Amino acid sequence: MHRTIFKGQGRIMMEEELKKDPPAKEPEQPAEKKAEASETPAPPAETAGKDKKKKEKKKPNEWEEKWNAEHDQYLRLYAEYDNFRKRTAKERDRLFGDGVARAVAAILPAVDNLERAILAAAEGEGSLKSGVEMTLRQLLDSLKNVGVTPIGEKGELFDPNRHEAIMHIEDPEYKEGEIVEVFQRGYVYKEETVIRHACVKTAN
Repeated sequence: MHRTIFKGQGRIMMEEELKKDPPAKEPEQPAEKKAEASETPAPPAETAGKDKKKKEKKKPNEWEEKWNAEHDQYLRLYAEYDNFRKRTAKERDRLFGDGVARAVAAILPAVDNLERAILAAAEGEGSLKSGVEMTLRQLLDSLKNVGVTPIGEKGELFDPNRHEAIMHIEDPEYKEGEIVEVFQRGYVYKEETVIRHACVKTAN
């Protein structure tokens, strides 16, 4: 703002000078430059925060890793326990089987004597023979209850895992390796553990 300090002719001259030489205006900037100037760049802290979030997304969840590790450890421990349980059960069965085999082996001579007594009994001793047969039957039933069964029957084929051939004959009436006579029956525990091999005579 200009203050008028002259009167009369001087005032007129001042106003005329102002009209002739108005104050210079600053050149206007293009609209694009104004828009660019008005846009302020994002602060560095905001950019760093975005980068941190990206890294956190890429980084695995710590709780998930911990759960996976504990789950794997549980599976390993369970597998080890299951194997231990199976080994223990197998060892227990083996020890029990060994005990049964030793006990049965100790009483087999008595069984053999009963069988021989039955074969040697005279026809007139029917009551004695019946008593011996009953005793033998009860004893064999007791052995069967603990898993012990006799092996070695006439007509079976020779099996070296179960039979022991103490005699051999040549006879075309029999098959190759057929058992034609049993001298002493064998016994097996649970069809797996042979307590005693059967003593037999084979053909051909």
